Amino acid sequence: MDKVSVVVYGADVICASCVNAPTSRNTYDWLKPLLNRKYPDVQFEFTYIDIERDTENLTDHDQQFIERIQDDELFYPLVTMNDEYVSDGYVQLNDIKKFMEQHSDL
Repeated sequence: MDKVSVVVYGADVICASCVNAPTSRNTYDWLKPLLNRKYPDVQFEFTYIDIERDTENLTDHDQQFIERIQDDELFYPLVTMNDEYVSDGYVQLNDIKKFMEQHSDL
């Protein structure tokens, strides 16, 4: 896998269903060094989208994830990698590792 686009969708307020979970911004800040250190041969592109503020110039794909969060189908922070859902709510390293292992042939 050469390149992976990582998007974290979140908000300043902690998700009501995610008590004691890190904030969306903390999750984003945790993922960046972790992925770069764990997968040094992969080029990551990181994006943080505030679901309450960053509502202009988004792709339809981004809008669909934001709508699903607003409709309580998914929780934030929500992590996608290469536009695929990876994890939401209390983001776990195992979900990230599983995606990377399943897509190691890219």
